[in-house]
Amino acid sequence: MPGKFNLIATTLRGQEPLGVASLTSILSELNDPDPKVEITEIHGVITAHTSLDPFHVIERIREMATREPWKVSGLMRVIPVERVVETKLERIAEAAESLKGRIPPEATYKVVVEKRHTQLSSREIIEAVASKIDRKVNLERPDWIVLIEVLGGLTGVSVLKPDQVLSLVKV
Repeated sequence: MPGKFNLIATTLRGQEPLGVASLTSILSELNDPDPKVEITEIHGVITAHTSLDPFHVIERIREMATREPWKVSGLMRVIPVERVVETKLERIAEAAESLKGRIPPEATYKVVVEKRHTQLSSREIIEAVASKIDRKVNLERPDWIVLIEVLGGLTGVSVLKPDQVLSLVKV
């Protein structure tokens, strides 16, 4: 699996080639001169590395989905990734700690773990990450989400607002 990515996208199982084509086309249209979009070993998951700001890309794809929905065919969710680390508890916790400054001191957060191809439990990941973030937890309506996306041996970590994960099923 490629190690350098700042977007994760999900597709229906078997629709990965269509997802790759759609995301590559979208990134090119947004003026990324050399987008790298690849199918992973995990069914229904593709990764991308773009030279563009991944959070800006999410907003632009959201706009496209409402105006030109055919351009996002094959894509179900698109997720910005800020750090990619080896899938080890200490590395994941360090990455989350390095991003915690984005959460204002008075804001609330929750840790969300989406894991594939790992023996680590969600509970141990959540505990390791939460121990590094000295903010108030709100599991129902958090201001921020610390998103942990485990893809086998690599894990993507992001700190984002709840609406910054793009679900094209809901658009």
